[in-house]
Amino acid sequence: MLRWLTTNLRTFFWAFVLALAVWVTAVTSANPDLTQAYPNPIQIEFIGQDPALVMTGTVQRQVQLTLRAPRSIWDTLLSGETAIHAVVDLTGLKAGTHPLQVQIQIDARPVRIVSVTPDKFDLSLEQLVSVSMPVELTYLGQPAIGYKAGDVVLNPSEAVISGPESFVAQVKHVRATLDLTSSRQSIATSLPIYAVDDSGSAVEGVTIHPDNTQVSLPIIQQGGYRDLAVKVIITGKLASGYRLTNITASPLIVTVYSENLPLIESLPGYVETAPLDLNGASNNIGTRLALNVPEGVLLVGDQTVSVQIDIAPIEDSRPVAFRQVEVIGLTPGLKAQLSPTTVDVILAGPLPVLNSLQLTDVHVRVDLTGLIIGTYQLTPVVIVAQQGVTVQSILPGTVEVVIAKDTGPASTPTPTLQLTPSRTP
Repeated sequence: MLRWLTTNLRTFFWAFVLALAVWVTAVTSANPDLTQAYPNPIQIEFIGQDPALVMTGTVQRQVQLTLRAPRSIWDTLLSGETAIHAVVDLTGLKAGTHPLQVQIQIDARPVRIVSVTPDKFDLSLEQLVSVSMPVELTYLGQPAIGYKAGDVVLNPSEAVISGPESFVAQVKHVRATLDLTSSRQSIATSLPIYAVDDSGSAVEGVTIHPDNTQVSLPIIQQGGYRDLAVKVIITGKLASGYRLTNITASPLIVTVYSENLPLIESLPGYVETAPLDLNGASNNIGTRLALNVPEGVLLVGDQTVSVQIDIAPIEDSRPVAFRQVEVIGLTPGLKAQLSPTTVDVILAGPLPVLNSLQLTDVHVRVDLTGLIIGTYQLTPVVIVAQQGVTVQSILPGTVEVVIAKDTGPASTPTPTLQLTPSRTP
């Protein structure tokens, strides 16, 4: 027996190798290895960072992978069922620039990492510092003439600047900016705080806490000055059928000055313009008018104001009774019988246009195009020749139309057209 085993051992060995090769070939043909790039970038996870340090400069945040794995493993990788981690360990690192290696961790097996791009990079760490600085308020513009700014109050009056040491070192001022242009009233508002360097340029990469400040600034009118509203004086009567819709002065408020304080205080709260004659006017008017100020009182700035007068026609309505309904589009060989044959129409529009409206300007029609023999309820259409006139209603809203064969001439009575007299606006 021993001799037989010794003689056939080589045969058994090669049979085993052949069987193993056949099995491996069968398995790999059904689940072949694939080498390809993983389609999504992998975000880098930084661990072990000293909380007193902060990353600066351009920081590598993700890597691309090329992997070799059986097709079945690729299916789980691409489905997201298997986690892939790119880890960079910062444990024990101090401030400075450090070369770092990316470590790839893949839960699935078997997977071979063919390449990592990039597999290493330099990272700069800086000390995280915070400094407290006073908030400086800068002004844009000036208050209105005759006004001055009082003492400002900021709350808070200081802000804490935090960030990398080199960035915080660039900050020379912490500021908020307030626009005073033409201010006449005390200001209470919230303003954003920003950090700037020696040249006044904003410093990026730092945080400011708090990031805004409450500003309280009194605006005080100086002695001898006073603000007065502008009152536009008009005379005359507009053209018939028109109305005044708006009167606007620009500016609405003017400033006056006098060394005679009792005189300036005795003035009413307004100043009148020179009168503007609107007699017969029917269009908008834009002009400049002088202001009437008492002797001893000076008008500060422009001596006239811009005045806009808006004029529009008076809107009215007008009924037109017993208007004959006209038929259009009737197919030859057919006839149409209408009930009723007349309708009342209520029109609306500018009064001057309604007053000039002629009976021949109003037409009421029903369109029978394409209609065959039968009975229909149709909505008439009103056509008005004058521009700006609209139809408010038609009474009745529909007419009955009976279409039949035309067996001979037919006569249809035509009611007398009536136009209701106009009302006096």
